[in-house]
Amino acid sequence: MIRQCVYEHVGQTVVVVVRRVHAHAGENLAVLIVGRSHLQCDLFKRPILLIAEQLLGKKLWEDRFEDIRNFERYLVRNGVIVRKFFLNVSKKEQKRRFLQRLENPEKNWKFSAADVRERTYWDDYMKAYEEMIVATSSKHSPWYVVPADNKWYTRLVVAAAVVETLKDLELAYPTVGPEQLKQLQAAKAQLERKK
Repeated sequence: MIRQCVYEHVGQTVVVVVRRVHAHAGENLAVLIVGRSHLQCDLFKRPILLIAEQLLGKKLWEDRFEDIRNFERYLVRNGVIVRKFFLNVSKKEQKRRFLQRLENPEKNWKFSAADVRERTYWDDYMKAYEEMIVATSSKHSPWYVVPADNKWYTRLVVAAAVVETLKDLELAYPTVGPEQLKQLQAAKAQLERKK
């Protein structure tokens, strides 16, 4: 049963998520924002998979992190700029948000009883996130750890990082050569003559 769980998690689930991300990665001049990436898929089950880690060893995570680094390196080599953001919500703020979801009928849909159970693994998740960030951050694919208790601040920091990345691209409008300029002038003259 544990092998099946590990296989489904490490094999099928991650491949499906990576394929979904990868399917959009080759589009030219597109900005793709992925809400919950292939990285988070691993971490959602990581505390639960500690039993599997005891059976299979730490190599399970070393191999997975290597796969993530290789996949991101592949994306970068193919012209994709990768920036990853860890929105770091404190335990106190998470509790406040959970209570708000329970108290406000319009936000009930956001709440899952499983969240309360998973909250007991807070320290395990924080350790797993830290290990994953250290193991998968690189010059070509950096992590930004963003304090997320105040949404306005979180949005400001993420927007600033995106703007900085776009500025580094030194984008410019294409230049129009002499031959194309003649065609544009001819098109303009034609449009001005017709009603």
